[in-house]
Amino acid sequence: MSVSRSLSFLWTPWSLALSILLLLITAGLGFVAWRRSGYSRSMGLLELLRLALVAIAAAMLNQPEWIEEYRPEEKPSVAVLWDASPSMETRDVVARGKSSSSPQSRREAVAPLAESASWLKLRERMNVVVQPFSPPQPGRGTDLHEPLARALEKIQNLRGIVLASDGDWNEGPPPVQAAARLRIKGVPVFVVPAGSATRLPDIELLSLDAPTFGVAGKSVRIPFTIESALPREYVTAVILRTSDGDELSKEVRIAPMSRTSDWIVWKPRTTGNFTLTLEVPKHGDKSLTDNNRMTAPISIREEKLRVLVIESYPRWEYRYLRNALSRDPGVDVSCLLFHPGLSKVGGGNRDYIKQFPSGLDELSRYDVVFLGDVGTGDGQLTSEQCRLIKGLVEFQASGLVFMPGMEGRQFSLLETELGDLYPVVLDGTQPGGWGSRTPNHFELTESGRASLLTKLADTQDDNTEVWEGLPGFQWYAPVLRSKAGSEVLALHKDAVNEFGHLPLLATRTFGTGKVLFMGTDGAWRWRKGVEDKYHYRFWGQVVRWMAYQRNMNKGETMRLYYVPDQPKMNQTVSLHANIMDRAGEPLKGGDVSAFFTAPSGTSERVRFTSVGDEWGVFTGRFTPSEPGRHDVTLACKQTGATLETSFFVQGAAAERVGRPARLEVLEEIARVTRGKVIEPDKLDEVVRSLAELPDPPPSVRRVQLWCHPVLGAAVVVLLGLFWVGRKVIGLV
Repeated sequence: MSVSRSLSFLWTPWSLALSILLLLITAGLGFVAWRRSGYSRSMGLLELLRLALVAIAAAMLNQPEWIEEYRPEEKPSVAVLWDASPSMETRDVVARGKSSSSPQSRREAVAPLAESASWLKLRERMNVVVQPFSPPQPGRGTDLHEPLARALEKIQNLRGIVLASDGDWNEGPPPVQAAARLRIKGVPVFVVPAGSATRLPDIELLSLDAPTFGVAGKSVRIPFTIESALPREYVTAVILRTSDGDELSKEVRIAPMSRTSDWIVWKPRTTGNFTLTLEVPKHGDKSLTDNNRMTAPISIREEKLRVLVIESYPRWEYRYLRNALSRDPGVDVSCLLFHPGLSKVGGGNRDYIKQFPSGLDELSRYDVVFLGDVGTGDGQLTSEQCRLIKGLVEFQASGLVFMPGMEGRQFSLLETELGDLYPVVLDGTQPGGWGSRTPNHFELTESGRASLLTKLADTQDDNTEVWEGLPGFQWYAPVLRSKAGSEVLALHKDAVNEFGHLPLLATRTFGTGKVLFMGTDGAWRWRKGVEDKYHYRFWGQVVRWMAYQRNMNKGETMRLYYVPDQPKMNQTVSLHANIMDRAGEPLKGGDVSAFFTAPSGTSERVRFTSVGDEWGVFTGRFTPSEPGRHDVTLACKQTGATLETSFFVQGAAAERVGRPARLEVLEEIARVTRGKVIEPDKLDEVVRSLAELPDPPPSVRRVQLWCHPVLGAAVVVLLGLFWVGRKVIGLV
């Protein structure tokens, strides 16, 4: 780097004239004084000092500055930044004047900019640095701010930037912030936009939300979502293939320019680990072919769910419910019939138990608890037993079903800790509920039409028709309204109060478990004319839905479950573990941890914290950073027990193919930095625009002498010497 130094003055004619006049007057008066002293040597030196002071003052009137210019001797640099993100694979670039030719990808359109041969002429004068940015990474998008800011900081003597991109940024600060810094530094950005501002006609499979596990012989509902960019509706057959050779199809009506959510039902025959592949056939107008297929793993098991049914009198609803559960091969049911007025609890076969489970170890075995028309007192439930049932739901992810009856005994439960679990508010003035001679009917809500619990037919239209044709009920509970946070699945079709239609089927989440409220006792009537077709299916779905999370992964003394059960990358997963000691009692405190092994082989240890000593509950949090299968080993130091399992993490598609290019983003960058927007096929214009950039201005350092503190100190010293000199020669 070369340096040149000079002294300059910011003078005006008036300041120059005044300075010369002051010097002349001072010199004349000084000569007269020196002559009067007989040309004394000391007087001459004193007058020369006075003249020097006046000369300095006259020079300061013209504002002198010391200037140093630094000129770089190396060549200026140009950065060529090209977008390597997945969205650049979109094929929507048509060559100018060749509309009939097949479109090329955005990456192919800007590929010449990344070739070294394209910049040979420019390299004679400038250093050309070619760099890609935002390479494909699972869960990562495009950051336009970072490469612009990094080029300004890392590249020496930067004169200009060429940015080739589709403008589709979805990470980092707004790129205009980096553009503003470039403008201050005088670095223009020449943007080369790639892609069309309008979206291509496309059908994209957005999600495949297969459950973590299913039960052999039981139907599994597999939801999926399809996004259409076509201008019209059409019908297609979605195909589901399993790794064991099964193939199913379902006809789906795909709405135009929107998302369509649906599901397909698969009934696995055998146990094991399977891979599901869902495919949407290619449409004639579809431009992209690599985004209509997704896969997901699922584990099929043989389950034995344990259910506890507690009732007072053996009413019809109880009898048919017990029969439905006892005949389900995947359910082990235990019934506790208090039968008030008798000296002992009722029973008659192996399904009955003689008393409420005596300890936490016995109660914690149950996945779902049904509470019929029972309450507290009169030889029924105690407040302590109600507290234990609440803890079973809150800490061990069990399900609880409220099924009130005409006796109104459940009103006494509202005064216990179970009152917090109710999804609805009951009317205390009518404990016996409401009855009628004419049948009443359910009406599904929007949530109910989409819920697995109320799915009594394979299609949504058929399911709605089934519910409308179900035999009616002639009694319903005195419900006022649903509580905040509850999800209402079915309403009373006719009964209305100030809050709207009465909610008769509602659910809510409490702690780690689920709660269901069934506000009628007429579900047993659904068997009319169809036997167990709908009645058994409904209660079987209720039991499996409520026990699903609790039975994700379990061993003899350990159970592990997590929320959400289908986590996405970079999404925090809440972990819950139930640990039993060697005697079968819940572990009170302890050292519990889990080791997570990602698909890349990296491991991470998560320590669990005890949150419910009475129930042996431990919680932790884990955030997966990779998609794919993660192996998990849960271990407890005190018991020496381990539980090995795995779960699948879905890759978040932050960057997707087929989206429109965001040309307005690139135009704003060029406008702010005073650059240009140049089409991809005009490479010569890009080179010419860079070659026309002026040489960088020198870096200038200015020192304002007229106000510099060193000069001020020198003047003070000279004035002091002048005053001392006058005293020495006797003028003062």
